[in-house]
Amino acid sequence: MSLANLAPHHDVIVIGGGITGAGIAREAAAAGLDTLLVEQRDYAWGTSSRSSKMVHGGLRYLAGGHLGLARNAVRERQRLLAQVPGLVDRMRYVMPHYRKGFPCPRLFQKVLWLYDLLAGEHHRQRIDPIEMLQWLPGLSTDGLKAASGFSDAVTDDARLVLRVLDEARALGAVTRNYTRAVRVTKPDDAPWSVTIADNAGESTLSASLVVNATGAWAEDLWRQGHGREHIRPLRGSHLLLPFERLPVSVSLTLPHPDDKRPVFIFPWLGRTVVGTTDLDHDDDLAQEPRITQPEIAYLFRAIERAFPAARITRDEILSTWAGVRPVVTRNNRRSPSAESREHVIWDEGGLISVAGGKLTTFRSIARDVLLIGSPRFRELVLQDEDAPIFRPPPSTERPRSIPHLTWRRLQGHYGPSLGDVLVAGPLEEVPGTSYLWAELHWTARQESVVHLDDLLLRRTRLGLILPDGARALLPTLRQRLSADLGWSVDTWQAEIERYLHLWRTSYYLPGERETA
Repeated sequence: MSLANLAPHHDVIVIGGGITGAGIAREAAAAGLDTLLVEQRDYAWGTSSRSSKMVHGGLRYLAGGHLGLARNAVRERQRLLAQVPGLVDRMRYVMPHYRKGFPCPRLFQKVLWLYDLLAGEHHRQRIDPIEMLQWLPGLSTDGLKAASGFSDAVTDDARLVLRVLDEARALGAVTRNYTRAVRVTKPDDAPWSVTIADNAGESTLSASLVVNATGAWAEDLWRQGHGREHIRPLRGSHLLLPFERLPVSVSLTLPHPDDKRPVFIFPWLGRTVVGTTDLDHDDDLAQEPRITQPEIAYLFRAIERAFPAARITRDEILSTWAGVRPVVTRNNRRSPSAESREHVIWDEGGLISVAGGKLTTFRSIARDVLLIGSPRFRELVLQDEDAPIFRPPPSTERPRSIPHLTWRRLQGHYGPSLGDVLVAGPLEEVPGTSYLWAELHWTARQESVVHLDDLLLRRTRLGLILPDGARALLPTLRQRLSADLGWSVDTWQAEIERYLHLWRTSYYLPGERETA
């Protein structure tokens, strides 16, 4: 749909296509509001494709005494686990307890008891060292007393955004990537005016309510100061390693030997993730965030503390990613890890900005935003809080060629579109992965792929999980997907060069980037 074909007025215009904006668009459309969402880059381009992939139930909030926040996060985690299995899946977490370490087993078990109570389930467990080594082979046992087990969840964050956007569109919302909000103004005695632009031109629309859900970029649209509150961008960086080099079957949670921050080592998409850091991000937000040499050294020290015999080297790293958290602060004197992750909402007469919050709680954040904006409408009735967020997949029999775990993932990742995915191409695996060629054909045709990195870094994660950013796969992709994408020979060449440069500079290692 071109800009000229958009309706001149919308009830709600959402600016930002990450998980927060997607959730707001979905809830607004479910409430019957005429909704438009625009994203200046790709859907989930920012923090929502570069998180730690964890759907937390709020254990950190609980440990800090924030019972209400923890209860809300646990409720939302349970909702997602029930509604989108295969996209949000339960993961076992293990925290080893070493002599003179914090927290001690007894104290941590008390926190976990309350955590289970909020969830209405029993997952906490005392684990002896022998059992733990079955899950975490090679873990250091020097000074090890015991371990605690508990439960949270893991996801593909970018795919979660895409599923929520799909639900928003099914309810009538219009969504556009690579469409930027150029200006937001408020003429006297008139609705809000939003000028949007893409490569073809500009269009000025009006809206009763404008939601600024741009995360770390939120201050760019503020019309006035917000007292002492401001956005403090914090960078969290991660390493991805071959599973056979760190074969963990649960998420290892351990305090970093330098600063005692929690670091996680966990399985994801058949690989192993190590993360995360928590540092002030002072770089230009318009540029792709990237891991730094000190962050790599920091994460390697965590690996060496946990698995001293593993001897992981830099050249074994498959990829890296860095996300920028939009934390709201009143000053920068606190350490980054001490800052609250609670979301904050500001209303400037119908321009509502939201920042902070967690991936897990996107739905409750969206409802808070719309309740604050409700005076802009004669009558706003939100969808019942217990109504499902996601439509289920069709009752389709699993093809015999598809393994059970892949089938579960496909059901969660594509929901009601699963039938169309299955007939879009061959049900053969992309070599070295559990992705099917049918998925790539379908997403190339149906999921607003504009650039090659949209396909390889967000619609799928092939550029993260395959060596060299999936460089060896590119000729085959070009051969198989040319008709689906409709790219000319020159466009393909330009996209390959663009993607490889992006991968080298922002998804690999500093120092090796320009020579990789």
